[in-house]
Amino acid sequence: QVQLVESGGGLVQAGGSLRLSCAASGRTFSSYGMAWFRQAPGKEREFVAVIIWRSGNTYYADSVKGRFTISRDNAENTGYLQMNSLKPEDTAVYYCAAGRGGSAKSLYDRWGQGTQVTVSS
Repeated sequence: QVQLVESGGGLVQAGGSLRLSCAASGRTFSSYGMAWFRQAPGKEREFVAVIIWRSGNTYYADSVKGRFTISRDNAENTGYLQMNSLKPEDTAVYYCAAGRGGSAKSLYDRWGQGTQVTVSS
């Protein structure tokens, strides 16, 4: 079983940066993909990015491509989401998830508690 804990959210002005962390305890990520999703008020939870833990391959939603970078630290069993050039529409609760990889929520069976990111204009 993998337990996930996110950190790093907060309030930032438009154009600013934040880095989110997702620390895994228990079983390691090595056989999983780790993804970030986000959910804004009144909206569905949507895919942001995923990293395939073993290969390091990454995939991004079009809305964040070129601004966000997903990465991992194998030794620390921690994943990261570096968010640059933030926009007000990036405001959401961000969740990390562990699963088989891909962009569908149904592919992930472990979720963190979420961390709030608020971008002011």
